[in-house]
Amino acid sequence: MTRRHLFGSLCGMVFVVNLGRVVFAPLLDPLRAALAVDASAVGLLASLVWVGSAVPRIPTGYLLTRVPRHAVVFATGATLTAATALASVAPGIRALQAAAFLMGAAGGAYFIAANPLVSELYPSRVGTALGVHGTAAQVAAVGAPLFVTAVLDAGRWPTTFRVMAVGTAVATVAFTVAAWRTDLPEAGSEDQQLLVAVRAQWRLVLAAVVMLGATGFVWQGVFNFYPTYLAETKSLTESTARTVLSVVFGAGVPAMFLSGRLADRLDVVRYLLALLGGFVAVLLALTAVSGLLAVVGISLALGYVTHSLFPAIDTYLLGSLPDRHRASAYAAYSGTMMFVQAGGSYAVGFLRDADVAFDLIFRTFAGGLVLVLAALVVAQRTGRLPSGARA
Repeated sequence: MTRRHLFGSLCGMVFVVNLGRVVFAPLLDPLRAALAVDASAVGLLASLVWVGSAVPRIPTGYLLTRVPRHAVVFATGATLTAATALASVAPGIRALQAAAFLMGAAGGAYFIAANPLVSELYPSRVGTALGVHGTAAQVAAVGAPLFVTAVLDAGRWPTTFRVMAVGTAVATVAFTVAAWRTDLPEAGSEDQQLLVAVRAQWRLVLAAVVMLGATGFVWQGVFNFYPTYLAETKSLTESTARTVLSVVFGAGVPAMFLSGRLADRLDVVRYLLALLGGFVAVLLALTAVSGLLAVVGISLALGYVTHSLFPAIDTYLLGSLPDRHRASAYAAYSGTMMFVQAGGSYAVGFLRDADVAFDLIFRTFAGGLVLVLAALVVAQRTGRLPSGARA
């Protein structure tokens, strides 16, 4: 098989992996009703996916100094299959939270192994390749609310996870066959000292953590409670609110593809700062608009700007890191960034249980991001924000 076939199987894998990360957002209200729990409990459920995604990232980076990338990808697929099967038979919220944590852990380890592999398959088109890979992930995010709605119309919430377990198993087998038959790149063989890589690239790692960690914290709180927010604050029905969440994720499909290409062509640091400013502006606009058409329009803008950040930040890192540092430094960034952002859903759930209005929560978060963006702009103007990795 050619590298194109392997890349195609990776796109299939990232589809099921990302579905496992975002499927809880449209399920929060149905689960809260079915399991008779409060908002903070289901908010914690969503946060545990992202905590789980954070926990294995740095250990996976170390593992990749000893184990080939494709072997780790296979292990993540097997783990995700088992975790979704566990979720399908969970008797209550605690068991479901454990399954959510495992689903997140499988996804976190996958991205640490797969993103460097994708960048090494196409070293001259890193942003474009990551953009296409991210687009496949985004298609899953777009379909998640519709998938959940269809399953709930036909049956009960455990069916969602049964279907996912079967799909994940099929995607894992397809990837494994493709990996066996492909001449894999050897660039990763030079990356054998995680701490050395982190010490050499700490400025770049820190810059990326600040950029996406703070923004991701806010985004986690926004998208996991988006249907609830639209129903309570914008007076939409629950089914319409879930459909608008699909609009948010749908805007990410072209965003992933186009942003990867733009990151290959533009000054990536300035591009990232512009995207961060756009995210703040659109979030503030969301709290000010009313009416279905205005909400849909702002949701499109929010989805496009947010999802443009992900391939851009990955290109910033993976497009400049040398072979001997790539997976290790990327793992250090990704693991740290995920811990920073993982609490966003719990924070929103906690504040909602304290009767703080959604709009006030989101405006406060936006104000915090303004301070972060101002600090980044000053660092960029004074030459303290790295434009890429050290050679």
